[in-house]
Amino acid sequence: MWAILSFVVFTLFVGCYAWWRMRKVNLHTQDGYFLGGRSLTGPVIAASLIMTNISTEHLVGMNGSAYKNGFIIIAWEVTSALALIVAAVYFVPKYLRMGLTTIPEYLERRFDKGTRSLIALFLMVSFAVTLLPIVLYTGAINLESIFDLSTMLGVGTEKGLWITVVVVGCLGAAYAIIGGLKAVAVSDVIYGYGLLIGGMLIPVLALIYIGDGNPLTGLGRVFENSPEKFNVIGDEDSVLPFSTLFTGLVINQLYFWCMNQTIVQRVLGAKNLKEAQKGLLYTGLLKILVPFIIVLPGVIGFYYFQDSYYDQQDLVYPALVKRVLPVPLLGLFAAVIVGAVLSTFNAVLNSASTIFSIDVYKRLINKNASERTLVRMGRLVATVLAITSIIAAPFVANAPDGLYQLLQELNGIFFIPIASIMLGGFFFRRISAQGAKVALITGLIFYVLCTFVIEVDIHFVHVWGIEFLLNMAVMFAVSWWYPRDVVASENPVGETVSMEAWRYARPFAILLMVITVAIYILLGNV
Repeated sequence: MWAILSFVVFTLFVGCYAWWRMRKVNLHTQDGYFLGGRSLTGPVIAASLIMTNISTEHLVGMNGSAYKNGFIIIAWEVTSALALIVAAVYFVPKYLRMGLTTIPEYLERRFDKGTRSLIALFLMVSFAVTLLPIVLYTGAINLESIFDLSTMLGVGTEKGLWITVVVVGCLGAAYAIIGGLKAVAVSDVIYGYGLLIGGMLIPVLALIYIGDGNPLTGLGRVFENSPEKFNVIGDEDSVLPFSTLFTGLVINQLYFWCMNQTIVQRVLGAKNLKEAQKGLLYTGLLKILVPFIIVLPGVIGFYYFQDSYYDQQDLVYPALVKRVLPVPLLGLFAAVIVGAVLSTFNAVLNSASTIFSIDVYKRLINKNASERTLVRMGRLVATVLAITSIIAAPFVANAPDGLYQLLQELNGIFFIPIASIMLGGFFFRRISAQGAKVALITGLIFYVLCTFVIEVDIHFVHVWGIEFLLNMAVMFAVSWWYPRDVVASENPVGETVSMEAWRYARPFAILLMVITVAIYILLGNV
């Protein structure tokens, strides 16, 4: 009873707080709805980026992978800090100078309208068939495990999960559809604090119990139980070989933090360049701390449960939460978990509605559409995507290598081809629109064949690296036969925000690089 009450009270509090902060925002304009009125500050951006990135596919999926594979999966997190440095120092200043609203908008100015349309289509499909369903389903797993909702409702587990997916999906859609980016970002601040505090509470309480009151003693006992799980250097036959850090992983991280619409849209809503850089670099520091929330509990779970969840690794984190968290706090933590689901779900819906309205509807359907019409169409497509993701969510169950691994494999279908033409467009002036479009299709076909059809005996992250090189070769070859015949305009359209850089950006970036390297030096020989 106390758990349910605390859940309802906290959820209502966040909703009321978001409404109060939104009362003066004009949601009928393009900037007001899609970019939060370009009013976001560094801490708000950092909170929103973390909550957009860290959802239940991390809490459930990554802790499940850590339970099975140990700390080697930390690479997904700590290397993000390096990509965030690149975003803060190089990419985002360019985006803000160009006055962009979407990433496909840049591709039209660099290549042509066809490239923009193709990427917009790719992104819409990737949102609908990969991220949204997995976020909803992992959230449902967590809530079912903590509350045992199926028993409360008197239904089977499968039906209970379906009901949870529908309820959480509808609640998340309401945030994104009604309030736009500002509502999502504001609620993310509260949920972000909750995630950091609640997420840290799980391993701390567990280590206190294991160490008879002393968390350091507890950590020592967990280490003694399975020291191999603290090693961050993955072997070539592991779930994430160390060598992948220098092949496909670097491309994936650059795409996700520098070119991904869902991430970049928060930064495009910044008050100025200074706040944008603060938000990105603060996020880099948080990403280095995040493994304490989404990796360490999985290893602690192995101490408690040994191999009992080996074939059901995505159930380990909920089991650990129920074991160590006092009942009165279960509701608060469940609310935080719902917040993590809502944040990522809302962010993707908001980005999808932005891409559809700006890159599809206004360009291809109604070129004279008013800002109110664009907002209305954005809300409509967000509604449709919410419904399709709710329907698709249960079909991602029983992923053989865990939900987080499934998400990464599916992301490769879209991320690497887009990253290839973005990086090619930024750094190689000779690459033409024809080259970009051919490489986009070639990369997609190559990855699907190698990962899901032929199943080559190469780690899928290495396949990303090979795909990237293939895409670059295709772009150069096609551009040689069909050279760039029009010089696209990438000049600023008029300064929309102040472009004064943050004076501490470079020192902060150096600090993040030092910490990242130190982690691999200290834990590399465990």
